[in-house]
Amino acid sequence: MLATIFIDVDHIIANPIFDSNRCSIGFHPLHTIWAGIIYSIMLIIPSWKLRAIAFGCLWHLTTDLIDCLLILNK
Repeated sequence: MLATIFIDVDHIIANPIFDSNRCSIGFHPLHTIWAGIIYSIMLIIPSWKLRAIAFGCLWHLTTDLIDCLLILNK
């Protein structure tokens, strides 16, 4: 599951790479609703490794969503 942090590799194509006031959800390709749907579908694949990756990616999206909500409430 630690390997799912590589979902953030899509930050490299952003300009600037890091912006503390930017919400990642919907901005980066691996942080879109479509990516979330793919991660959710991966949960039904019988391979425990793919399910672990899917769960990790969904957890990552959840924590990024919480971060976005905190940014909005500043």
